[in-house]
Amino acid sequence: MQFKSDTSEIQSYLEDTSAIQGGYASGVYFAESYSEVSEILRECSRTQTRLTLSGNGTGTTGGRIPFGGAVLAMPKLNQILSIKKNSDGTGTATVQTSALLYDVQQAVEEYGLIYPPDPTERFCFIGGTIANNSSGARTFKYGATRNYVERLKIALPSGELVEIRRGEIFANNSNKLTFKTENGTRYEVPVPTYQMPKVSKHVAGYYAAPNMDLIDLFIGSEGTLGVILEADLKLLPKPDRIFSGLIYFADETNLLNFVNEARERSRRAQSLTELSARALEYFDKFSLNFLRPKYPQIPAEAVGAIFFEQELTDSTEDDLLQAWLGLMETHSALIDHSWIALTPDEQQAIRDFRHALPAQVNEWYAKFKQRKISTDMAVPHHRFPELMKSYQTKCEAAGFDYILFGHIGDAHLHLNILPKNSDEAKRAKDLYRDFIREAISMGGTISAEHGVGKLKAEYLVEMFGEKGIREMVRVKKAIDKSLILNIGNVIPEPYLAD
Repeated sequence: MQFKSDTSEIQSYLEDTSAIQGGYASGVYFAESYSEVSEILRECSRTQTRLTLSGNGTGTTGGRIPFGGAVLAMPKLNQILSIKKNSDGTGTATVQTSALLYDVQQAVEEYGLIYPPDPTERFCFIGGTIANNSSGARTFKYGATRNYVERLKIALPSGELVEIRRGEIFANNSNKLTFKTENGTRYEVPVPTYQMPKVSKHVAGYYAAPNMDLIDLFIGSEGTLGVILEADLKLLPKPDRIFSGLIYFADETNLLNFVNEARERSRRAQSLTELSARALEYFDKFSLNFLRPKYPQIPAEAVGAIFFEQELTDSTEDDLLQAWLGLMETHSALIDHSWIALTPDEQQAIRDFRHALPAQVNEWYAKFKQRKISTDMAVPHHRFPELMKSYQTKCEAAGFDYILFGHIGDAHLHLNILPKNSDEAKRAKDLYRDFIREAISMGGTISAEHGVGKLKAEYLVEMFGEKGIREMVRVKKAIDKSLILNIGNVIPEPYLAD
């Protein structure tokens, strides 16, 4: 075990990709074994020293930024311990917490398997993706990380270890989760009674449901209840091939109708010959404007575009291509200008197109020295057109430059407001708060994929109310009795003092 306190050596552990500044800590522990993690936790619990867990710095909500205490980093706990393929074509990967998502995805593909969760940032740690219940474009078909976690080895704040296997421990009739550590210590945790939003994607606050599985409490808890050390991940058979498309539209109503039909047909699909998108992504007209300097072939009349992916076999390719072409014709897509990618090289070119947008936005930052104001809300599908229209009309009325893009298949778009000066930045933050309240009023979530961290903890109170937050506090205090882990994440700190 190492402990480093020199500012020049630990500065990168006081930051992530959020806009939060001013992080500080006495130093960083570098644990190289499970026993060292336990030792650090025991000592911090004994001395009531805050301990902030460090992922790979890819988070956007300030989760790993410490404000006092120490930091725990585990970069050497990064092994893929085993990959097993089952007779039915599925599989299991056993990995340590700091294994890179990219490395896991590459390794399992050699066995003819895939690990479906696909956050945009592929160089995040697996432990971080579990702590955040991460999702991405393929979530439309496969769901978020929670669906693929079968076992967790966790170090609790006391330093004790516990193994949790899916399907073994459920909340009882008194709405409590009861479990024992490897040393025999018994924990009893009250399950919150608040209602989870009825949306496709949600990562805000502790998971709660009647008769819930214990493992689901830790998934998405953002490191506030324990330190993930190791996980068993469920793997699926790798599709034979995919094709993808970038489809342009000259009319937004046609585009939305295309999405609605693609979504409904995908949800109903029962066979490999039926249209079934694994991703449905959106680019608005302003996103396309950002990309035009690099991609002049974008048609001038396009007001938006949809990216999709479809899995196929040699025997289903023709039928599926015809199905998508028919859908494009029905909804008046700009077929002659659209882009269907059948080969790996063509598909990489479309991925490059998708990933060029953040780079173009970064050029904006460099020019105006202002950070984007970015939303991460999702609402029930029937309210989505209303929220989307609100984004557009209110940003335009305020005179903001903005782009709107993302996971339209899951009723989850990212609005990036791009202020040009400090006055616009302040007004954009005020409008962001209005959008938060609007999404909540529609039965939505304040965070569909990026989590709460420290950046959005205040909005969680608006979403679940004080009663809901106090229920989360009771969960945390039942497990983190000394209140040391990731203080300020998820639960606003003043509530912990009650």
